[in-house]
Amino acid sequence: MPSTAPLILFVVTEDWYFWSHRVGVARAAQAAGYRVALAARFGAHRALIEAAGIECIELPFERSLRHPLRDVSAAWRLWKLIRERAPALVHLVALKPILLSLPAVLTAGRTRFVHAITGMGYLFATADGFGRVIQRAVRPLLGLILRRPNAHCIVQNADDLAVLASLGVAIDDHATLIPGSGVDLARYTPAPLPTEDAPIVLLPARMLRAKGVGELLAAAPLVRARCPTVRFVLAGGLDPDNPAAYTRQELEALVAEAGAEWWGAQDDMPRVYAAATLVCLPSTYREGVPKALIEAAACARPLVSTDTPGCRDICREAISGVLVPPREVAALATALIELLTDPARLQALGTGARQLAEAEFGAEAIHAQTLACYARLGVRPTQGAA
Repeated sequence: MPSTAPLILFVVTEDWYFWSHRVGVARAAQAAGYRVALAARFGAHRALIEAAGIECIELPFERSLRHPLRDVSAAWRLWKLIRERAPALVHLVALKPILLSLPAVLTAGRTRFVHAITGMGYLFATADGFGRVIQRAVRPLLGLILRRPNAHCIVQNADDLAVLASLGVAIDDHATLIPGSGVDLARYTPAPLPTEDAPIVLLPARMLRAKGVGELLAAAPLVRARCPTVRFVLAGGLDPDNPAAYTRQELEALVAEAGAEWWGAQDDMPRVYAAATLVCLPSTYREGVPKALIEAAACARPLVSTDTPGCRDICREAISGVLVPPREVAALATALIELLTDPARLQALGTGARQLAEAEFGAEAIHAQTLACYARLGVRPTQGAA
């Protein structure tokens, strides 16, 4: 890529999240004629990212909100990085990097900012005293950042768009709804539903309380009373930096008590989805649009999820799945039983899920919409080129 091509700087807390959720749009930006760099905390995925031609810049993000001095340090280093490198555009992903960008957004001169809100998450879901204090402090700061004329915000669902409107962010002028990070429809392809006598209910997610792991495991014995051969499988890794995370000991005890299986983090998710009869994500917090549910839909898997922001955007009643109220174990068990005992309905919802993924969540369309936001801010691939 010519050095005169405009530089897009992605800012993400963790390299693994960038690799799983944003490398596709970064590659699309490269193909369009941008240079791309990533500022993040790096681990096992750095070599893969660098091999994709993306410059890696270490930033020591603290993912929790309980170490404000570390956050101040990260904000200062981000401001310094943007000042030194003067990227044409900074693409910040998730609330933490967005909030830490405040000094840079206020002083960055010609640099433009895209703020990608991937759901309101733990911060806006927690009801504890500390969480409410943080919410009261964060809302005005978030509004200040997102209303700036040098910034544009991307949200993934209509509920979060409404939150932005309550913060005074002008929809269309300063905010766009782009549903999720996209799915590779050529990699995540329909597979026939398994015909084995032991159907698998799969929960693919990080092992967090907020993802509904406990609710699914609590529903397991209720479902087995009607469907005795069903298997409950958790596929996802631990996330010790998240305040809603299970420890290994806690999770193993819950899995053993429920007679479930924990497969850990998986590299070949299309194979995992192909083994599942249905995919369940009983999330209890404000998602963006869960990537796992989009992937499962692309694989023609019927969905069971909660009637919460983000989840209901991909799990749609009578189209791709069944919605249940959050935290209601009995309702979750009933929904699972009804689907597991109705093969025709499973098939119809799986077909509808794939059609929905093709119509609204394909990666190419999502990436094109994101690059259009760059252009809307005046950052185009030809900018500065010789």
